Amino acid sequence: MKIILLAFFGCFTLLTFSQEKEKKELGYSKIVNPFIGTGGHGHTYPGASSPFGFVQLSPDTRLQGWDGCGGYHYSDSLIYGFSHTHLSGTGVSDLGDVLLMPYNGETMWNNGADRQKGYRSPFSHQKELAEAGYYSVELLQSHIEVELTATKHCGFHHYEFASKKDKKVILDLEHRDLLLDANIEFINDSTIVGKRISKKWAEKQFIYFVIQFSEKPLKKEFKTNEEGYKSKLTLHFSEKSDELKIKVGISAVDIDGAIKNLNAEIPHWDFERTKKECQRSWNRELSKVEVTTMDADKKVIFYTALYHSFLAPNIFSDVDGRYRGMDLKIHKSNGSIYTIFSLWDTFRATHPLFTLTQREKTLDFIHTFLTQYKDGGIIPIWELNANYTKCMIGYHAIPVITDAYVKGIRDFDQNLALEAMMYSASQSHLGLDAYRKNGFISSEDEAESVSKTLEYAYDDWCIAVFADSIGKKDIAQTYYERAVNYKNLFHPESGFMEPKFNGGFKADFQPDEVTFDYTEANGWQYSLFAPQDIGGLIQLIGGKQHLEEWLDNLFTSSSQTSGRHQVDITGLIGQYAHGNEPSHHMAYLYNFTDNASKTQAYTHQILTELYLNAPDGLSGNEDCGQMSSWYVLSSLGFYPVTPGSDHYILGAPLFQYSKINLENGKTFTILAENLSEKYHFVKAVLLNGKRLNVSYITHSQIMNGGTLTFVMSDRPEKNYGELNPEPIVVNSLIVPFLKDAQLAYNKRMKIELFNPNSEGEIYYQLNDSEIKKYKKPIKIR
Repeated sequence: MKIILLAFFGCFTLLTFSQEKEKKELGYSKIVNPFIGTGGHGHTYPGASSPFGFVQLSPDTRLQGWDGCGGYHYSDSLIYGFSHTHLSGTGVSDLGDVLLMPYNGETMWNNGADRQKGYRSPFSHQKELAEAGYYSVELLQSHIEVELTATKHCGFHHYEFASKKDKKVILDLEHRDLLLDANIEFINDSTIVGKRISKKWAEKQFIYFVIQFSEKPLKKEFKTNEEGYKSKLTLHFSEKSDELKIKVGISAVDIDGAIKNLNAEIPHWDFERTKKECQRSWNRELSKVEVTTMDADKKVIFYTALYHSFLAPNIFSDVDGRYRGMDLKIHKSNGSIYTIFSLWDTFRATHPLFTLTQREKTLDFIHTFLTQYKDGGIIPIWELNANYTKCMIGYHAIPVITDAYVKGIRDFDQNLALEAMMYSASQSHLGLDAYRKNGFISSEDEAESVSKTLEYAYDDWCIAVFADSIGKKDIAQTYYERAVNYKNLFHPESGFMEPKFNGGFKADFQPDEVTFDYTEANGWQYSLFAPQDIGGLIQLIGGKQHLEEWLDNLFTSSSQTSGRHQVDITGLIGQYAHGNEPSHHMAYLYNFTDNASKTQAYTHQILTELYLNAPDGLSGNEDCGQMSSWYVLSSLGFYPVTPGSDHYILGAPLFQYSKINLENGKTFTILAENLSEKYHFVKAVLLNGKRLNVSYITHSQIMNGGTLTFVMSDRPEKNYGELNPEPIVVNSLIVPFLKDAQLAYNKRMKIELFNPNSEGEIYYQLNDSEIKKYKKPIKIR
């Protein structure tokens, strides 16, 4: 009897150890709440994906509309099926490839207006579960339990039917987007292959697939669309079993690629094994940052934010290294190629976060950019599955490359990178020709002229820094001069970056007015975008005190906007709009004044009020990780105001204890002494026990490991550290402008020129007359 008890105790001990080991391996993945952002305007999806995976296997509840960009909205009550690709938090919809839906009963094809009938099913959030790498729901129409998990290139479905009668699955390739070409065919009794070529945001998107069923179907019903493509298939299964498993491999290359991906990643039929492998992969990624807090919601918000940050970009090359290039031809790479680069958003915080947590992948991203340049002739602004979407502004792959380089990620072809940068900056589209010729874009030259001028100037600074770093001094000088072009749109009387028109500034400027002179913003939200030259910006505004007053007015003004409606302007504190990216650095600019405590106050407000553990817990579009990356970095206590610099500007941590487990084997710990909801101001900061006299830390200080200690207080303190950036000094002047510029006049007009430079003289020429020095207003007929 003693032997039996001992054996039982030994088994119990082994079981407990095994459970604890599994809990540790899967722990962080269980904390994540993928429903955050699926309500409101977050545009996220709750389904299963592996870190940076090509497959996002998720339910589709919304087929159209701005809040259907992720394919799912928490307010919906019907599921149309489960498709294998989704975008995380974008402002334009696409993907939704290879939809599968289990059901019982009569076959109904969903077409056009008939989409409101057919194989859709009601569902309840009470019978829905989402974790990192796993999703489950009960389809209430037929009481079918659906479980989903994923690998990098594959999706795994597990269905349990309450009724074995009329057990069916439909494959729909017409789902959502315009179908350009499609095909479905059987290669054996239980395996089908096919393709889906579609058009939406991506002009021509290629998806090839292989689908294996755990049992062979008894009956097949194909549907051919008007163009003659086999676009839908209904399969009838045996009534012997209430269970069905389906494995799906996809590829952007060809069917052979999809088959190789599936064979390599799910060679078995063990759903639980694949689920645990996916969740272990998430746990490895999420454990790169550890936070300690007694507030369960804050912990969920943090790890969900880290999860969202690690969803995209997505692996695009197959397991054999083949990929579809920007020329839409097939190529092969020795490394991994990625897709889904929402660079206007993610250059700000997501890619800088990757330089701390994903250094190897950051190198893959840079190799991808250079490959896209070689294959397609340009580094894309917003790339989607080998398509140049021509969406958004700037050339923001460049700051990603420069930021990585200055932070020690340098194993790429640097000469090719500089060539690609300069080529992007030498184009004539999107107002670049006027920008290069005049030093700014005028509103009659191009829409969104203010935003484009400011962002080109910042990107040009990134080119200058990169060229300077690799010894190309002459090239660097050219781009340093272009980096101060932002000054040409600064109106000295209003203190705002305003649109120019016909040689002067537009009349009747209102900073709260949303116009086509700005990108998804107004004058309040763009006028402080000169992160490359904050010292020069402070001089323009009139000094630190004026900058503080400007920021005070920003955060305390009325939140009402005028002009055209812009759905992206959300998450407002005054005119600060956290729901969209142009505002994201602005709270940290108080560090450049004599009152850094206001940075601490406003970042704390944003962290605690604009991020919630709820479906509508994001104040704007997730934008492929940027909203979440802001939270991750800011909650740790610092933020990269100027990507391309190795400085992180300090704020205030949200957690008493945080630790970054660096890929070089070192750890960087962040402590917050006395931290509480009331004690969220910073009294002093110490690095490895030594008091800091500056309000920033460098990337190398983090990578060297150590401890950053914030001593917290319950009241605003004087600045614990200085921050006095030097302005960019170049041999260029601000362009003079006309006062009261007009497009037309009657008989006579007096032209008065304004010189914004303390030094320099103005010369002018009327028609073909001689060049004269400007001394007084000019009268013309």
